[in-house]
Amino acid sequence: MSSTSVSVESGESLQGADGKGTIRVIVADTQAIFRAGLRKVFALEDDIRVVGQAENLSQTVAALQKFSADVVVFEAALTADPPDTVSDLLRQNANCRLVVVLQEPDQEMTLELFRRGAHAVVSKEVEPEMLVECLRKVAQGEPWLEPRAVAWVLDAYRAQGVRPAGSRPKVQLTPKESLIVSCVTQGMKNKEIALRVGTTEQVVKNYLRKVYDKLGVADRLELALYCLNHRVAEKDKSNGSADKAVVPANGQAAQVAESPNAAAATAGSRS
Repeated sequence: MSSTSVSVESGESLQGADGKGTIRVIVADTQAIFRAGLRKVFALEDDIRVVGQAENLSQTVAALQKFSADVVVFEAALTADPPDTVSDLLRQNANCRLVVVLQEPDQEMTLELFRRGAHAVVSKEVEPEMLVECLRKVAQGEPWLEPRAVAWVLDAYRAQGVRPAGSRPKVQLTPKESLIVSCVTQGMKNKEIALRVGTTEQVVKNYLRKVYDKLGVADRLELALYCLNHRVAEKDKSNGSADKAVVPANGQAAQVAESPNAAAATAGSRS
């Protein structure tokens, strides 16, 4: 059984050289050498202090309960399901901000983590100076994207924008399909949707597969972005649950709607 002990920096005054409050950080990573490296990087900054460390998920949860932290640098490899874990950690620690570290750049995972509430997503290739800048932005309440992630979102937006809207055929969603889609765009998990609809998780998955086929999307991420772009949820509300929602079919993956931040913040868990 893994240990749930956590380590902490010596209790010194959390006041930066400029008189502003220091950014208190928990470093959660499976590799001791990476944790040590981050501590050395942050030790050079007057306004950043590592207050705790963790090497597994249980230690991370314990550290969040024990220490008052502003930002958690959280390695995605600490959990088998990073998006769900991010959702859970933020639900239990509403005042903390998460910077998720991926082993290598991953477009789909990056967008999914943002949709679940991550404030920043970086890879272990990130330069120390950039990570420091990231922490400062996140501590101020701003989302932060690596340049390549911004490019992913912008490329997806442009790809969506070049397709003429009038060329898409109309498709109909049944009232139950529309309700399930609305739940997805609200960030609900399959279990929560099943309770809301009054059915089972497997039935919800079956409905989602039908919706994917109808709209020409591949997964929940594309469904959420598609609905945001075409205001499907708004149409459903205005029509009422008794009516069928009529939406344009999407011949290929729908991606971003109004902005990178809007896309990153939309909708819920994977099926």
